[in-house]
Amino acid sequence: MTSNDRPLVQPGRLLLDQKTPMRDGVDLSADVWLPPDGDGPWPVLLLRTIYDNQEPRYIGWARGFNDAGYAVVMQDCRGRGDSDGVWEPYVCEVPDGYDTHEWIGRQPWCDGNIGTFGLSYPGFTQSAPATLRSKYLKAIAPIASQQDNYGHHRVDGVIHWAVTLTFLNMAGRSMQSASLQQFDQKALLKRLPLKDAFSVVTETHPYFAGVLEHEQYDEWWSSYSLRTRYPEVEVPSLFITGWFDSLSHENFKLFNGWRSGARSEEARRRTKLIVGPWSHQVSPWGRVQIGPNGEYQDRTFGAGAHWDIVGMHTRWYDQRLKGIDTGIDNEPPVKLFVMGANEWRFEHEWPLARTQWTKMFLHGDGPRDAQEDAAGGGSLRTESPAGNQPPDRFRYDPDNPVPSWGAQYQSLDLCGPRDRRMIERRADVLIYTSEPLERDTEVTGPVSAVVYASSSAVDTDFTAALIDVEPDGRAIILCEGICRARFRNGPETPEMMKPGKVYEFNIDMWDTSNLFLAGHRVRVEVSSSNFPRYNRNLNTGNPIATDTDIRVAHQTVFHDAGHPSHLLLPVIPAIPGASL
Repeated sequence: MTSNDRPLVQPGRLLLDQKTPMRDGVDLSADVWLPPDGDGPWPVLLLRTIYDNQEPRYIGWARGFNDAGYAVVMQDCRGRGDSDGVWEPYVCEVPDGYDTHEWIGRQPWCDGNIGTFGLSYPGFTQSAPATLRSKYLKAIAPIASQQDNYGHHRVDGVIHWAVTLTFLNMAGRSMQSASLQQFDQKALLKRLPLKDAFSVVTETHPYFAGVLEHEQYDEWWSSYSLRTRYPEVEVPSLFITGWFDSLSHENFKLFNGWRSGARSEEARRRTKLIVGPWSHQVSPWGRVQIGPNGEYQDRTFGAGAHWDIVGMHTRWYDQRLKGIDTGIDNEPPVKLFVMGANEWRFEHEWPLARTQWTKMFLHGDGPRDAQEDAAGGGSLRTESPAGNQPPDRFRYDPDNPVPSWGAQYQSLDLCGPRDRRMIERRADVLIYTSEPLERDTEVTGPVSAVVYASSSAVDTDFTAALIDVEPDGRAIILCEGICRARFRNGPETPEMMKPGKVYEFNIDMWDTSNLFLAGHRVRVEVSSSNFPRYNRNLNTGNPIATDTDIRVAHQTVFHDAGHPSHLLLPVIPAIPGASL
């Protein structure tokens, strides 16, 4: 029976607008959903959200949890919906979350055991308050959450620009999505200067202003970060994400931090990670479900791509809150979906201990500029380049940036395993491709690239994307990354370039798990923009928030004996000694 088929909750079993007192006298509003049968008390599952505690998908989940014998509390965060106070993004969720745990634990319908659920921001409202260790909180299950926002809203210093649109949606006490749909969002995201980009829609949100102002990881970011606070948590966590989730990279940080640094041995040993072929919006928890046969964008992942989201939670919480042996504690801590093979597999750590870190080097096919179509380009080989191979060149114009298309872009329609052939026909995208693989080759783990390049500009960006090229020519993106030249030595030490000088750019391309089947080819794309996922580099070196000057940059990518540009792939051997 689906959530939509469940009977309406009986009268008296839904408690609306329950006032939850905070330590500073502010009352938050919560709706309490009680199981339809019995008098309780019950274990409680809590959602704290800035979006809408009447969101239909969460109501469906709540009724499923009720059927499984859980009371459910769905609360509007401070300053949102029916809750009082002023919303201070992220910072207010630590004390408010703890005070909510304490209030729930004292209610007659609670048996003293609390778990939590929710995705994205409601994922953060689970992990952050866990540091205060309410005696009632026994476990959490964040979906698509983050360690902190410096890794989410500032990716190695680059602004995760499309994510800022979320704060336009939250200009009032409720979501403003319908109003924003009346605007040309592409034009809106392209407005300059960045600090005033959204002034035609709303007064700039203080949090957004802070994202622009704080280029380095400082106290503004660390005030609510978990980086140094894992020793303060003592409950186990079930982290859930997808390979195409815009927060996937943060979930690996959370998992490793919790497993190695949590206060209690139980929290370290019991913490789990699930990673599927999903994105932030298209997933078992998303606004859109993957197709009936696992169809998602330009790939099909099979029936294994579907999960019962209520069952995923209740299996975890039956073990944690009810003491029922569901078998989950006997499983290895990591469960991941290997794309290409389209199979789930258990692992024991991240990255995998048996990883063979394999370099694939960029090679040119003689002097050339960027190719005119996807059939052109250089090669990708395990042999390092010898001699003085001529470099490759392209022209980067910030007025015509490479459009974001697939991978971990936070968009309902544009993220996921997209075919990149149209992107690769652009004159500002260099491609390097391997020969067809002679055998199946698995790549599972963090992916990165080292690109040696120069520019006519004092500041610019370099990007890289990992592509699985299928025998029919489809070029499916798996993961990608960006490096801003001024932050090439880290955001803490910004430094401009000297035009024409060759620099080494290390590009974190995030994570994947993909079986490159025999006959497929490995490809890397190199360019200088990925918009609107990331803000455009205007190539001037001026302050990013106030810059309005746009300059074209002439880029040169080197791949010779002295400048061995390469991919670094986490190859997982099928048998001992196997490699690319």
